[in-house]
Amino acid sequence: MNFKDIDAPTSTETYNRGKIEEKTGNIYESIVIMGKRAEQINQEMKTELIQKLDEFASHTDSLEEIFENREQIEVSKFYERLPKATSIAIKEWMNNDIYFRNPEEDSAK
Repeated sequence: MNFKDIDAPTSTETYNRGKIEEKTGNIYESIVIMGKRAEQINQEMKTELIQKLDEFASHTDSLEEIFENREQIEVSKFYERLPKATSIAIKEWMNNDIYFRNPEEDSAK
């Protein structure tokens, strides 16, 4: 996922409840789907951040080198400024970018 191109809000927004539950017919089911997608996004972000910070890892750093590593600080700040995973998931849900299915409905057919 390219986190640079995300246009999800970084602050709290109010959404129309009807639009959120429109796809499933149940607000709780919609929230669970968005929550699961937020967990996936959060895991992707965490994995990517760890990979980027591992590039800076060395086991023989002195205390001065740890505090002066500007690139590592910039990478960390970039990820801190990103929208939260829940905001990204809500944005994806509202744009119909999330695929979901209900196994209970699939077995009833």
